[in-house]
Amino acid sequence: MLLPVDLIVLGLRLAFALLLYLFLLIVTLMATRSLRAAAREESPARGETKFGRLVVVESEGDGPLVGQSFELMPVTSVGRSPSNTISLADTYVSADHALLSWRDGRWWLEDLKSTNGTFVNRERIRHPTELAYGDLIQIGRTTLKLSR
Repeated sequence: MLLPVDLIVLGLRLAFALLLYLFLLIVTLMATRSLRAAAREESPARGETKFGRLVVVESEGDGPLVGQSFELMPVTSVGRSPSNTISLADTYVSADHALLSWRDGRWWLEDLKSTNGTFVNRERIRHPTELAYGDLIQIGRTTLKLSR
């Protein structure tokens, strides 16, 4: 037979366990709500990508077709090697030619010491260069336009 003190201790234990499970449920619901809100904020508008895309405006030889587009990642490598994010089958393109990176809400383009150089709006770049949407990037015999 349980003594009144034992009943009180049992009741306190059950109340503590119930409060602990209630706390865990509230934390889980808040985390789920926060993750869903963050996913909604990060999802791009219809027809747009989060970071943008490169659209082919000129191409020669076995390069990509005019109008073809490549979705950009926060760090996008461009070159002839298949290990690049964007691989261009062009003998004028170095294996690891250029690197696009998204930093502080802006795109930056860096030439990776390629043989034939990288050009932005027809000017050769020699150091990391900030880009704007609409800029033309020439890599080998392919000209790409930075679009949203």
